[in-house]
Amino acid sequence: MHKTTILLFLLLFAETKIISQTSAKWGDQGDGTYNNPILPGDYSDLDAIRVGSDFYAISSTMQFSPGMVVLHSKDLVNWEIAGHVVEDLTRISPELNWDRMNRYGRGVWAGSIRYYNGKFRVYFGTPDEGFFMSTATDPAGPWEPLHQIWKVSGWDDCCPFLDDDGQMYFIATNFSLDPKNNKKYNIHLFRMTPDGRQIIMESDSIIYQSTGSEANKLYKINGIFYHYFSEVKSEGRVVMMGRSKNIYGPYEIKQLNHVNKSKDREPNQGGLIKLESGDWWFLTHHGSTGNWEGRVASLLPITWVNGWPIIGDVGTDMIGNMVWSSRMPIKNNTKFFIQTDDEFSGKALSVQWEWNYQPRADKWSLIDNPGFVRLYAFIPLPTDKNGINFLSVGNTLTQRSMKTDSCEAMIKVELAGMSDGQFAGLCHFAGTYSAFGVRLKEGVLRLVYDNNGQETEGKTITSSTIYLKSCWGINGNSQYSFSTDGRIFETFGKPYKLTWGKYRGDRIGIFCYNSTEEKGYVDVDWFHYDY
Repeated sequence: MHKTTILLFLLLFAETKIISQTSAKWGDQGDGTYNNPILPGDYSDLDAIRVGSDFYAISSTMQFSPGMVVLHSKDLVNWEIAGHVVEDLTRISPELNWDRMNRYGRGVWAGSIRYYNGKFRVYFGTPDEGFFMSTATDPAGPWEPLHQIWKVSGWDDCCPFLDDDGQMYFIATNFSLDPKNNKKYNIHLFRMTPDGRQIIMESDSIIYQSTGSEANKLYKINGIFYHYFSEVKSEGRVVMMGRSKNIYGPYEIKQLNHVNKSKDREPNQGGLIKLESGDWWFLTHHGSTGNWEGRVASLLPITWVNGWPIIGDVGTDMIGNMVWSSRMPIKNNTKFFIQTDDEFSGKALSVQWEWNYQPRADKWSLIDNPGFVRLYAFIPLPTDKNGINFLSVGNTLTQRSMKTDSCEAMIKVELAGMSDGQFAGLCHFAGTYSAFGVRLKEGVLRLVYDNNGQETEGKTITSSTIYLKSCWGINGNSQYSFSTDGRIFETFGKPYKLTWGKYRGDRIGIFCYNSTEEKGYVDVDWFHYDY
């Protein structure tokens, strides 16, 4: 743990710049510095650890499958997708399956990743079904089938902790507001069985309660227990820390950072990481909601002040402030990046893909036409009063939409297998949606643009191949276009404003459904996405 000196404070201040977020200047700058956000997409509810010289992080995925994405880095700034923890969401609930689709914005919420006794462990909660865990020897997977450790509702933000004596603990928040309890959130601490697969219920102890206290993590540093959590203050949701010589407390409490909702968007949920050099860093999401790109990820330096890990730039009040630019934590030549492209030539989908809900396994294939992903059309779940509810279209294949100056996502689609009533193409969705592609109706293929239920029809398509593209920038306005030769593109429809919804930022996706019968398919040759 670092001793705080005036020299260290001045050095840190000299190496960090307090600037506002700029549109093009995100991530590794290539000159020994980086700018926040380091990931300009929806990587929410982060937690991270170091194992040797590697860093691993997890991020919540709600109803998307596979669930709980795992990230890998060598320097804390450049990340790649390693895999996912939850292959089958129906092990959580049948409500997350394609034939129910009844957990939009719920499902896999925040979790914690730890490395104990040669195994990676991930624990997480869902607001409706309770707490689950899984283990793996390789964070890229395979992960063991989910084990439910507690069937309960109204709880979230859990973390396991292994003490020096081998005792396992489990911390979590009960967010079900009780009017008799002044509507406070209660943070509970339990002991666990040695294998970490069962909570000892009779050991329950409430160690903290306040309005909106969540995002729990437990650490033991130099013999002191540190309870990290977030809490709603008048300025917004801030990072808090309790410390005690006893895991049950009493805890001395301190605020670790200030927030400005309009400027820094409340960096709060995340993980503290100690480097091999002894430096400490904080990987976090920006928790303010309503931004179309979702809760993006940032990395902030930590300065230890009088035994407290202050996050960001240390103010005169000894509380941290947002840092938008800093030195790279580690000099490393391995340049990871979030994967996007897929030629669909492998035995499995690339790791960046997530279906909207657990997909119908017999309605997509990588082997029926090798080199393509074939999407078979079927009827969506019961429609709403305005027609098809796009959020209930099964087997929609998605990725996160990035917030950068220039984004371009494009697919090449073979149309020969389409049947009457079928609609397929590119889409965006979160709180609202847009879908652009081709529909076969009464034997005629025609361009269709569906902007949140308002359809615009275009020219007929006589080619058996079509290229569909979506382009957007920092303002989140997507413009669709199409081509029959892959070279000359023609825009179509008015721009669609990307939106936020149900704790998620916008998703770019590939969709295929038939509104009248279970018939037809499209073959997608490739997906190219530059951000």
